[in-house]
Amino acid sequence: MQSLNRHFSLEWVRVTEAAALSASAWIGRGDGEAADRAATLALRDALNALNVNGFVVNGPLPESGELLCAGERLGRGVPPRIDISLNAIEGATICAKGTQNALSVVAVGCANSFLPVPDGVYMDKIAIGPRFPAGVVNLDWEPAENLARFAAAKGCLVSDVVVCMLDRPRNAALLKQVYAAGARVVLIDDGDVSGAIAVGLPETGIDLYMGSGGAGEGVLAAAGLKCLGGQMEGRLLPRNDSQRAEAHRLGITDVRQKWSLEEMARGEVMFAATGITDGFILQGVRSYPGGASTASIVMRSLSGTVRRVMAQHDFAKLAKSG
Repeated sequence: MQSLNRHFSLEWVRVTEAAALSASAWIGRGDGEAADRAATLALRDALNALNVNGFVVNGPLPESGELLCAGERLGRGVPPRIDISLNAIEGATICAKGTQNALSVVAVGCANSFLPVPDGVYMDKIAIGPRFPAGVVNLDWEPAENLARFAAAKGCLVSDVVVCMLDRPRNAALLKQVYAAGARVVLIDDGDVSGAIAVGLPETGIDLYMGSGGAGEGVLAAAGLKCLGGQMEGRLLPRNDSQRAEAHRLGITDVRQKWSLEEMARGEVMFAATGITDGFILQGVRSYPGGASTASIVMRSLSGTVRRVMAQHDFAKLAKSG
């Protein structure tokens, strides 16, 4: 059975560090497209320098002309094949505004590890952290029932439960129901990978992630939560015939199927992320004359190991070393 090389985990951190450092030059400059392009170029270059045979699972279609498209091959072609799910900058708008929770994220697994999803499609999600019995929450239940069952499992009142969700008009009805049930809500402008992963890290104070966000981000979150021992369910929310047709092309015959965490991130996976701006799970890039510091997290599902990596980068020495 193919397995991921655990000694290679730091290489994935170097990849997300490169993207975060490049994006950090655009923090607060009001240009999300420039930030995205800088991060994407840096991420691609860093991945292509690795001795891997990487296959991008989710991303824009090749005919879009964008970088890091679905199906793109990355690395130096050293077998075996590994699958890569990534987002060079999760929260380009966050970066442009200088607000919280922008990350660079990469998840890797063996071949056919990640659920392929159409680019741009939304996903309805619910996620909780580790150490809860299976089936505590269910995407098919009403929000009040999910909150009541979760509170009972945690041994607290619903009024003590903190839910994170994207602040979007499409989540307005859900938000109203969560408020009516008595729970507290942390609304985020963007960055739902960070919001979903936060449920697996007790220090964040986030208990549940609920609502509609990006499908590709859902797959990334599933990989991270698998490493943390959390639970998650997702369901695609295609908005037009084109997205439904693309889902069928990718092998999803029932677009209303409910996907478990294990179905979105199969087998052994690794997850790495570096903060671009400060957020729930990571500190952002800190710049100083001649260099910068970064904060990253790298996790492995097989062992459940979670490592925090603090790094200082000397730009002059980095330029000389290539």
